[in-house]
Amino acid sequence: MNKLNFIVDKNFEKMRIDKFLAEEIEELTRSAAATLIEKDNVIINGKSINKNYKLREGDKIEIEIPAPVLYEAKAEKIPLDIVYEDNDLIVVNKPKGMVVHPAAGNFEGTLVNALLYHCKDNLSGINGVLRPGIVHRIDKNTSGLLIVAKNDKAHKHLAEQIKEHSFTREYEAIAVGNIKDDKGTVDAPIGRHRTDRKRMTVTDRNSKNAITHYEVIARYKGYTQIKCILETGRTHQIRVHMAYIGHPVSGDDVYGIKKEKVNFEGQCLHARKIGFVHPSTEEYLEFTSELPEYFRNHLDKLEKISK
Repeated sequence: MNKLNFIVDKNFEKMRIDKFLAEEIEELTRSAAATLIEKDNVIINGKSINKNYKLREGDKIEIEIPAPVLYEAKAEKIPLDIVYEDNDLIVVNKPKGMVVHPAAGNFEGTLVNALLYHCKDNLSGINGVLRPGIVHRIDKNTSGLLIVAKNDKAHKHLAEQIKEHSFTREYEAIAVGNIKDDKGTVDAPIGRHRTDRKRMTVTDRNSKNAITHYEVIARYKGYTQIKCILETGRTHQIRVHMAYIGHPVSGDDVYGIKKEKVNFEGQCLHARKIGFVHPSTEEYLEFTSELPEYFRNHLDKLEKISK
């Protein structure tokens, strides 16, 4: 059972409760929200309500989302680029285009399907049968390093490092435009987009703090190659932050620009470095992934147009 709480601010005055829930909770559709309301899983100011209820500023909303009957991910013989592996964890280099874990519309061909085949039953169960071992995620169209826990002890240890911001995550990206400063920090809270729940946005409403440090690696005509270091790890963080400062990730079909000067092979964002304290040995480990072919092709094109 997942329990959530909200306090309604004035921006949602007179909005229907079923619409509010569908916008604020990623996994809920409006019809699913209505079902929760009908089953008294949504309480406002200590009382049951109906789906037609219109919100008032200051309303206290309590929501209980029952554990779903989950699809069980199946093992699939899919090649894995394994960077490191021991009895506690495995570090893999995920290719661009691969989904990390099964979800609606993607129940096969994911990284989890491949891990289940490779690791058998040796994956932590903290995140359930659809996300075994998954401590953190990277987007489908982001390539690079990802750490997976083989047992619950390792999972908790690694998750705590992420929570305390002691977990090293360094990315490389190609940003659209000429970033003025050689170094900078984007400190802007990120939350769910008000009208499109599949998107994230910089907002003060129902958001979490988000900090991205960036540094210029190289400059090209109309583009900037950058290194990004995450202090926090919000959904789509680098993509949202770079778009927020006017330099979206090149090829980003959600937060980027519709037509760029150069035709690229999709989103150019790579999780290049990962570092953490090993959950058993207490030794700090750090791994680096070479830039993949698609990224190098991007750079080759930029070199040509910048001469």
